[in-house]
Amino acid sequence: MSGAHARRMAGPRKTRSSTTGKADLGTEITASLVVFLVALPLCIGVAVASGVPAELGIISGVVGGLVVGAVRGSTLQVSGPAAGLAALVAETVLEHGVAMLGVIVLFSGVLQIVLGLVKLGRVFQAISLAVVQGMLAGIGLPLMFSQLYPMSDAKAPGTPFENIAGVPGLLAGVAADPQAMIAAGLGVVTIVLSFVWKKAPGPVKKIPAALVAVGIGIAVAALPGVDVKTLQVGNLADAVDVPGPGQFAGLADAGIITAILTFTVIASAESLFTAAAVDRMHTGPRTRYNTELIAQGAGNTVAGILGALPVTAVVARSSANVQAGARTRISRTLHGLWLLAFALLLPQVLALIPISVLAGVLVHSGWKLFAPEEFPKMWRQDRGEFAVMALTTLVITATALLEGVLIGLAAGVVLAALRMSQAVVRQHIDDDTARVVMAGNATFLRLPRLIEALEQAAAAGKPRIRLDLLGVTHLDHACRTQIDEFVAQQRGAGLRVELLMPDLTGAGAKVPEVKVPDLSDPQPAPGPSAEWFYLDTRPPLGDDSPSPTPR
Repeated sequence: MSGAHARRMAGPRKTRSSTTGKADLGTEITASLVVFLVALPLCIGVAVASGVPAELGIISGVVGGLVVGAVRGSTLQVSGPAAGLAALVAETVLEHGVAMLGVIVLFSGVLQIVLGLVKLGRVFQAISLAVVQGMLAGIGLPLMFSQLYPMSDAKAPGTPFENIAGVPGLLAGVAADPQAMIAAGLGVVTIVLSFVWKKAPGPVKKIPAALVAVGIGIAVAALPGVDVKTLQVGNLADAVDVPGPGQFAGLADAGIITAILTFTVIASAESLFTAAAVDRMHTGPRTRYNTELIAQGAGNTVAGILGALPVTAVVARSSANVQAGARTRISRTLHGLWLLAFALLLPQVLALIPISVLAGVLVHSGWKLFAPEEFPKMWRQDRGEFAVMALTTLVITATALLEGVLIGLAAGVVLAALRMSQAVVRQHIDDDTARVVMAGNATFLRLPRLIEALEQAAAAGKPRIRLDLLGVTHLDHACRTQIDEFVAQQRGAGLRVELLMPDLTGAGAKVPEVKVPDLSDPQPAPGPSAEWFYLDTRPPLGDDSPSPTPR
C-alpha cells in the first residue's frame, strides 16, 4: 500500500527491535503457526466467496508461503488469496469459467515479473490516496453484502445492487427458517468476535478471532438438530487444474486480456500498498519494491500453472506475523508448509467448518476494506479528494473494479490539473484603456476564461489595450499562443497594445504568490525578482514614438 494509505491500514506504528539481528528459530516457528491459524479460515473463505472450490484457496495460500515467502522482497509481509480480489475472481469465473482462471493468473504473474524487472514497482505508490481508499471501499462494500447471503445459508441474487436490494427479503427468510437463523447467528458471532477479540484479557487475545469463531461454529454444527451448510472439501491434488492448449487459445479473447491486465494492476497495487503498511509496523529492513513485485509475480505464475486463485500480500496475515515476533522470512515461508500439511493430513476437519462462519469472517474483512470512518475524515480534510474517493467507490460498485479505478484515476488527474491551474483573470475599463490582469498558473484549463476576458477588452472600443501578466507563474503553450494571436489581431485593427510579461525563463526565479495587482494602479511595479517588458505593439502607421524598450 502507499505510504499515505498505510496510515489507514496499519494503525499505530509498533516499535520493536530491528530485524537485522540473529533469528530465534523458536520464535519464528511460533509466529508461523500464528500466521497459519489466521490464514487457514481466510484461504477457505476467500475461495468460497470467489465461487471456486475451497482447495484452490488453500493451494494459493501454500504458494503464497512457499514461493512468495522464500523471495527476498519484503521480510515480514505474508501473501495468499486476498478478500479484496474475491469479487473480481467471482465475476471472472462466472464469465469465463474456472478453467480459464489459471491462464489469467499465470499471465498476470508474468506481467508482474516484467514490471518488477523494468523497475516499475514504486510507480504504484504514486496513485492518489483518494483513489486507493475509494478502490478498497468499492471492493469492501459489495463483498459485505454478497457474504450476507452465504452467512445465512442462502444464495446471493447477483450484482452488488441486487444484493443490497435483496437484504430485506433475506432478513424475512431468515426469520422464517430456524436453521437459517442458526447459521446467521454463527455469522453474527463471528463478526462480533472479530471486532472485540483484540480487547480480550491476557494471552487469550493472541489466539486469532477467526480460529475461535471456527471452533465455536464446529461445536454448534455438531449439536443434534442443527443442520447448517458446511464446507465440501476434496483432495488437494485433484483440485489442481493445469491450463491446456484450449485455455491458452482463450488469449485471443479481448475479455481475457482485459482480465489479465485488471488482475495485474489490482494485485500489484494491493501487494505494494500492503508492503508500505507492514514497513510501518517494524523497524527492520524495508521492502524492496521491485523485488517484491517479482516475488508476487512468481507466486501468481505458479498459482496460475496450478489453476489456483491469484496471490497478493494480505494485511491480516502480515500484521499477525509482525505481532507474533517474527524477524525473518522463515515464519512466512513455514506458514505455507503448515497449510499444506493440514490440508493433506486433516482434510476431514475442514469439512466440519460451517460456511456461515467463513462468510462472517469475510463480512468483517469487507467492513475493514470499506472503512466508513474514512469518508467523513476525507470530507473534513479535502472536499475534492472526497469527491474522487466517493466516485471511485460508486463506479466500482455499479460497474466493475477496473472501470472504477480508471475513472477514479482520471478524476484524480483532473482534480490535480484544476488545482495546479489556479489562475485569476480580471478586467477593468479606464478612460481610454481596457485592461486585463492575469495571475497564477495559466494553463489550457483556464483558456476559456482568458479568451472571454480578451474578447471583452477588444469589444470595449478603447484605443488602447493593456495586458498585465506580471502575476503569472506559469504560462503554457495554449495560453501563450492565444495571447500572441490576440495581440497580432489588435495590431491589425490599428489599436495600441501594451503587454507586461514576467520573466519565466530566468534561473533561480522564485515562484511568487498568486496575487492580482490592483487594477487602480496605472502601472504596478514588478516584484523584487521579476523582470518584465513594456511592449508597444502598435502597427507602424506614422507613429514616431520610440521603439519598445525593456524596463
